[in-house]
Amino acid sequence: MRVVFVHGACVRDGSWWWHRTAELLAERGVSSVAPALPSCGEAGPPGGVGGPGLPEDVAAVRQVLGADDEPTVVVAHSYGGIVTAEAAAGAGSVRHLLLISSYLPEVGQSLSDFGDGGPAPFLDVDPEAGTFGVRPELLVDTFLQDCAPEIQARAAGHLARQSVQVTGQPVGAAAWQHLPSTYLVCAQDRGTPARLQREYARRAGTVVELDAGHHPFLSRPEALRDLVLTL
Repeated sequence: MRVVFVHGACVRDGSWWWHRTAELLAERGVSSVAPALPSCGEAGPPGGVGGPGLPEDVAAVRQVLGADDEPTVVVAHSYGGIVTAEAAAGAGSVRHLLLISSYLPEVGQSLSDFGDGGPAPFLDVDPEAGTFGVRPELLVDTFLQDCAPEIQARAAGHLARQSVQVTGQPVGAAAWQHLPSTYLVCAQDRGTPARLQREYARRAGTVVELDAGHHPFLSRPEALRDLVLTL
């Protein structure tokens, strides 16, 4: 078994965001990889007008999924669920999808179809540059309030300006319709409130709740490891 981690929006260095859980899985003999998402500027060209978007993110994850036929669990966080919906479709190695505070879009839906309909106060959008990002001053209180201080201090160095076009680009497949799926509701998430997560989770086969903020793989890595191992 291996795990492919797909990170959320407006961050880079996926291996850092997942490292606490990945290390615990490695102790149990489970390998993992966190593909770089081009729309976050992780593959060379910066995000923004004319830069990479959702199709490039999908291609990057699909390449990793197709590089190994070992039975795979895809763990997708937040925006990563949009990418995974298309990237995991038809990938023969994938056995299960785990969505963390995330989305299970139907074909034709995009990230902008989810949420309360208003702009998120923790995001900074630059229409001229075609990018969006997390407001650094709101990062900890919104997303990392239950993480250790050393994690909070390091996280800002792993933020990214992402191509805003990903919010409106629709998915061309819905892998969760054909694969077993589990949704992890993060009950203390201040970025994506639990009431919205529970609504999104109705499409998943199984729903689990954890008393954690938006990044349980950093704040509750043992709990996430244990959940992954059950899949």
